Amino acid sequence: MSAVPRPRAAPVRIALLGTGTVGTAFRERLHAWRDEPRTPLALVAEANTRTCRVHGAATAARAPVAVGFAERAVHALGSGGTRIVVDATASEALAECHAGWLERGLHVVTASKLGQGGPWSRWEAIVSARTRAGTRYGDSATVGAGLPLLRSLRDLRAAGERIHAIAGVLSGSLAWLLARHDGSRPFADWVGEAHARGYTEPDPGQDLSGEDVRRKLLILARAAGHALACDIVQVEPLLPAAMAARLEEARIAGGRLAYVARLQCDGDRLLARAGLECLAPGDPLAHGGETDNRVAIWCDRYRERPLLIQGPGAGAGVTAAALLDDVLAIARGAALTS
Repeated sequence: MSAVPRPRAAPVRIALLGTGTVGTAFRERLHAWRDEPRTPLALVAEANTRTCRVHGAATAARAPVAVGFAERAVHALGSGGTRIVVDATASEALAECHAGWLERGLHVVTASKLGQGGPWSRWEAIVSARTRAGTRYGDSATVGAGLPLLRSLRDLRAAGERIHAIAGVLSGSLAWLLARHDGSRPFADWVGEAHARGYTEPDPGQDLSGEDVRRKLLILARAAGHALACDIVQVEPLLPAAMAARLEEARIAGGRLAYVARLQCDGDRLLARAGLECLAPGDPLAHGGETDNRVAIWCDRYRERPLLIQGPGAGAGVTAAALLDDVLAIARGAALTS
């Protein structure tokens, strides 16, 4: 007697916001995904700053004329079922919408650091909205392009651990630039190449100013349970004019230059900074290549020797993979409860 096949689950509906390098890589990865019977995925709509494209007659509901392209794509998700907004943009305005979407019963998956790495009030709004609505916020692509950084911090906290310090090379683009630059070629040329490879933010100035790293450190600190405000983090920009002297210092010291973010918990006092450092050969952050992120975490169980997490931290491919991982986690969670 043959088994009765399970009925196919209704597809998880997805709206993609942002069709640049990361958004395009996500779309390609999504199209290559081979549906499991319990986790079919459907790209319902995609939008950028110029247009909104809705796929399929069943999802072609008319949105109010006054709303922008992003909200038209979100509107196309309809009501009921599992609906996910994937934000692959660097838009402040869209990050401000995350809490509202969560409140409306939509899950949000994002590579944007502007939601949880922005103002404290925005972070609180996101946490409150997903708690009230029972929705999920997929953020593994925001720091480390999917490396298990945020998950590890949350697991440690859930086990009762207190996070005492975090130090890390959090920018894959700056890691790549500092590994390449030896003074024989203008630094601006390397920046242009990093941008062309898709390693930098859409505006490379966000990388060089340290703002991208500031946001990542804020996200890590908040995941670790520390109420860190934006202005507490002291940030040193990476200035090409000062690079020659710093390179020479590193050569003399036998170390290597790295752009390092540090969080130190001194009782009730939080010390947070990001800037250029010369790392000694034995430093836990000194080893790695290409776009690697390297993060050390000190907590109750890892006091003397930190927990180290390392891997590629920049590039459209790994970022898109992290977005899809979060989408699948939400889809599978919904399937288990249906």
